Amino acid sequence: MTLIYGHRGARGEAPENTLPSFKQALAAGVNRVELDLHLSADQQLMVIHDPTLKRTTGLGGKVSKHTAAELMRLDARRDGPVWPEPCPIPSLEQLFQACPELEHYQLEVKSGSSGQSRIVLDAVGELVERYGLQDKVVLTSSSRTLLKTAYQHNYSLPTGLVEEYGLIDPLKSARRYGCRYLILNWKLCSPARIRKAQAMGLHVSVWTVNDPVMMARLADMGVDSLITDLPHLAVETLAQRP
Repeated sequence: MTLIYGHRGARGEAPENTLPSFKQALAAGVNRVELDLHLSADQQLMVIHDPTLKRTTGLGGKVSKHTAAELMRLDARRDGPVWPEPCPIPSLEQLFQACPELEHYQLEVKSGSSGQSRIVLDAVGELVERYGLQDKVVLTSSSRTLLKTAYQHNYSLPTGLVEEYGLIDPLKSARRYGCRYLILNWKLCSPARIRKAQAMGLHVSVWTVNDPVMMARLADMGVDSLITDLPHLAVETLAQRP
């Protein structure tokens, strides 16, 4: 059975990485989500994809230069589907509180240095422990620095490698850093690569899959999960497979 993760909640149906977007995924019957994390100026985990505010809020400046309270007052619906009400940038804690029905999270960390990675890893670990979500979270990143830091410090949560280009063998990289998930750009998928990754014990999650034909094709290849902007369409498409 191929699982479905809502990409940034339900990016194609509601403003991405906002509480309405995650609730939209739940309304489709999708209780697994992928989302992005950046640290605020006061080192709170904020749910936003870009390091800057321009695309989703229309304002200038970096996420890291604003406090959590300041970020939560902004309206982040500028680059998404039309939505009738303001959609603030949420903190990860707000999401945990607002959507307890969610069963699993792919928390993608946008990170740089080793020192910054430690701060993010510690912050995620503390929050996940506080809400008792240890079995419901995988920490993912394309940053080898972050994954290496997690591996070297025996990080308590499972990790996953996000791979877009495949210039270096992603399976070897995932194994090198002790990952349990491999999050592949769908263009990197082949039946052989999926089988090999799964034989290594990796959960293979594929992004971003919005075409119903491709959804069915990847499910037939045996991917463990699909990440999609369109949870309603994905549920309908996979339900029609024999």
